[in-house]
Amino acid sequence: MRAGATAGSAAGARQALGRAAERAAREFLAAQGLSCVAANFRTRAGELDLVMREGPLLVVVEVRCRSGAVRFGGAAASVDRRKQRRLIAATGLFLLAHRRLAALRVRFDVVAVTARAGTLGCEWLRDAFRT
Repeated sequence: MRAGATAGSAAGARQALGRAAERAAREFLAAQGLSCVAANFRTRAGELDLVMREGPLLVVVEVRCRSGAVRFGGAAASVDRRKQRRLIAATGLFLLAHRRLAALRVRFDVVAVTARAGTLGCEWLRDAFRT
């Protein structure tokens, strides 16, 4: 942290970057033909950043943001097995709350947003949990 900065201001800056990254991801996916069903859906299992429709698919999108240099595999590599399990559980709760969508096939994607020089770039990883 730079001199004079507080933990609160650093947290606020991270939250603002996270909101901007989610907005950039939503706009990026909309430009690719997906439509937004829900954003920031909170459950006891965790939060779903974006829930989108792509034709007959319900696409659950985890937005990961990194600023500056890419390290340790970048934003997408930070979605580990534990996070995947939480997203799957949260999706189950989402589908219980939105039964009309329960018949759709579900795909889990990651949009890695990189912040560099004041711009946000998006990399879309479809079906990111498939091994």
